[in-house]
Amino acid sequence: MLDPIFEWLGRMFSAIGTWIKATILAIIWPFTATYAFYKRSGLLIKLVLGVLIIPFVLGYIWFFWHTAWIRDYDINYSDRFNFAERLKGAGEQVAPEGGVNTTRTCGRSSIVDVTADLLDFNVNRNLWISSNPLYKAGLFWALEWDQTWFFDNKANFQRGVHQAASRTAIELADALGRVRGTSEIDPDLKVAKGNVQFDQFTWYFNIFDDQPFGPTTPTPTYFRNAHDALMRYNERLINCEATFDARADNLLQFLDRVAKDIGSASAVIKERSEGYNSGWFDTRADDIFMNSKGQLYAYYGIMKATRTDFQWMIKSRGLDDIWDLMEDHLFRAVSLDPFIVSNGREDGWLMPTHLTTIGFYILRARSNLVEIRSVLDR
Repeated sequence: MLDPIFEWLGRMFSAIGTWIKATILAIIWPFTATYAFYKRSGLLIKLVLGVLIIPFVLGYIWFFWHTAWIRDYDINYSDRFNFAERLKGAGEQVAPEGGVNTTRTCGRSSIVDVTADLLDFNVNRNLWISSNPLYKAGLFWALEWDQTWFFDNKANFQRGVHQAASRTAIELADALGRVRGTSEIDPDLKVAKGNVQFDQFTWYFNIFDDQPFGPTTPTPTYFRNAHDALMRYNERLINCEATFDARADNLLQFLDRVAKDIGSASAVIKERSEGYNSGWFDTRADDIFMNSKGQLYAYYGIMKATRTDFQWMIKSRGLDDIWDLMEDHLFRAVSLDPFIVSNGREDGWLMPTHLTTIGFYILRARSNLVEIRSVLDR
């Protein structure tokens, strides 16, 4: 009775082995072909090939080294800011300890601190992968890295982080950092807003896309400028020279934007999960998973910061319990770390469905945000 089952399993694993072998041979073919040509060539051609190939090989080694893992990755990165010790909300005046001549100080914005830290994490503590020419060239100019399992996870994670940081910087400029949205936009927040929206794929010379060829300012420079502008704003806020409008309607609007942002990620996951069930062989599942994880990684810290900046509002409305649940769902989503991302059937028994799992936590967090919003809107 078991023979047909064992035969079927044997054929399946044989087919998987053949497919893996063919994939490996296809990947290493340019190397083996070049090496064979090198061995047949004369001394002069060998020297020319060496001059051309060695920088190319060293460049790929450098590229693989930077895409192998995410530097300074820490789920609990927001703990570095010691939010529990910040007893004043953003922009709230701190009572002077000295006499009448004591300089005024105000509470710094934790949202700004975390957003700036995320930008620093993406472009200073890590190499920004998406604008790197070797990433844009793909696998020997024949296949985009996003269509493979290799060297694209970090780029997708970074883009997810930046999506959340960019959305937050825009909300800071348009609402949180000005009085009722009618006052003049803060100059530093205006600079930050403009820079975070810059194209994510620009290098010094753009030879692999539609942009005009020639020297230009790369993407990481714009994101560093946004980081510096946010830090300047916070320093001015500490000196009570800038505005942070911590009103309930501003918090409601910000949470509404966040809910819509992660809701769009959930829609992408739903579309991929329903349309493809290739399990471990879905080469796009890891990209979607890592992009969503990067987005939630950023929002986990930003939501903790939001709780600090609007601490009086959250306590007065009795939102602590539901906020705890929302943070827990974000944390559980970010904690998912499969060795290989699988997009199997939801009722499958062999291959898991990691996309559906992270999508579940996204929907739970979004549901919590909607509930918080409804309380604020009463």
